[in-house]
Formats: sequence, C-alpha cells, structure tokens
Amino acid sequence: MGLFRKKRVILLVFIGFLFILFFQSNWLGKWMYPIPYKDEITKHANEQQIDPLLVAAIIRAETNYQVGKKSHKGALGIMQLMPDTANWLMEKKSGREQKWSLDQLHLEAEPSIELGTFYLNSLIKQYHNNIPAAVAAYNAGPGNVNKWLKQGTWDGRLETAKEQIPFPETRNYVTKVFHYYTKYKKVYGA
Repeated sequence: MGLFRKKRVILLVFIGFLFILFFQSNWLGKWMYPIPYKDEITKHANEQQIDPLLVAAIIRAETNYQVGKKSHKGALGIMQLMPDTANWLMEKKSGREQKWSLDQLHLEAEPSIELGTFYLNSLIKQYHNNIPAAVAAYNAGPGNVNKWLKQGTWDGRLETAKEQIPFPETRNYVTKVFHYYTKYKKVYGA
C-alpha cells in the first residue's frame, strides 16, 4: 500500500506542476523569452517610435543579447552594425547626441541599442513603414532589398519572405526576427 501511495503523491505533484506551467505560461514565456537591457531597449525604441519588442527580437536574432560579439563579416555590438554603417549613423546623430566609439559600440549594450534603433527607424521610414522590408534591409542592406523590390524578386511581404528573398541568410533572418517578435508580443503584450 505504501508504494501505491508514493506513486499517487508523485503523480499529483507532477499534475500540479503541469497545471502551474499551463496556467502560469506567462512566467514560463518570460523565462524562455527574456529581454535583457529592457530599459535601454524601451528608452531608445520609444525615442525612435519603434515597438521595443521588435528591437528585442532583432537583438535576440542577432546576438541573443551577448555584448562583445563580432560577426564573420565584421558587424559589432548586440545589434550587429557594420563599422561603416555605425560611423555613418554616429555622423548623422553627432549634432544631436553623444558620439560613441566603435569600441563602446562593440563592448557596451546601450551604444549599440541607440544606434541600432536609430538605423532601424531610418529603414522603416525608407520603406514607408514596411517592417518586413526594413528588417530584411537591416540584414542584407538597403541596396539588395531595393533591387529585390524593384525587380519584383520579392514583394516585400512577410508571407512571401521564405519563398522570394533570394539570400538564404536573409530569408532565415527575417523568419527568425518575426518568430521572436510574435513570441515577445504574446508574452509581454502588444
């Protein structure tokens, strides 16, 4: 009788654990999809009038919030900006705010978030609020995305990104960013 009772207790504990996970999925979601640097992301995204959850999704896709990462192509920081792009962005912002160094961009979260959100905002404006096109341009560069849109290679819609974007890396990137963006909106709200 003792063994049966132990199995029942273990089963009840297990069912209780599943019940908690199911009904506390927000807690589980935040554990699975955390947002480090949330204050910095929110601050700079709001300054640029961008959804902070989109910025978080880009950071998650780029570096999973790890500062000090450098891509094989030379992109720096948690938002992975190319040095030439970062210098151009700093030049554009230099009259208005602090100019960051490339070392700061690479080794500190906030400079990367500030410049990355500024760049993302400029892409969103360039593509007339077409977020999938802006995200694709963040990865492949505006020149490539402009060519795809002009030549009809891609129609700029998220629904066709997997089939029409010619660069496998960019196809995967856009898919990954919007996967994380959807998860973040579900966990943290729209």
